Amino acid sequence: MSQPQPVHRLVIYRPKAGHHDQLLAILKEHGPTLRKTGLLAPDTQVQLFAATDLQRHGMPAPYFVEIFYWRDDKASDTAHQLPEVMSVWETMGPHLEGMTLTTLAAIA
Repeated sequence: MSQPQPVHRLVIYRPKAGHHDQLLAILKEHGPTLRKTGLLAPDTQVQLFAATDLQRHGMPAPYFVEIFYWRDDKASDTAHQLPEVMSVWETMGPHLEGMTLTTLAAIA
């Protein structure tokens, strides 16, 4: 039987105007919460970046990029069942203009 493989995830969080700092505070809790609940792949870190998109409406639009590894392909489903994770995710909604969830696969 093969071992479950980690799932590489990239998430883009676009805050509503005026909500940048509030969303950042929540995102700083996200990684530690995933780690505490055992949902992250062992020996991996959550990386959180501030980013800007210069093409958006001709003005810099700050947003956040988070990269991490779920421990396996079932971890994100499990996360929806854990009150600790849901308490973080539910607080994000009022501060988000949009969010993109991407699964990455290495080519080489």
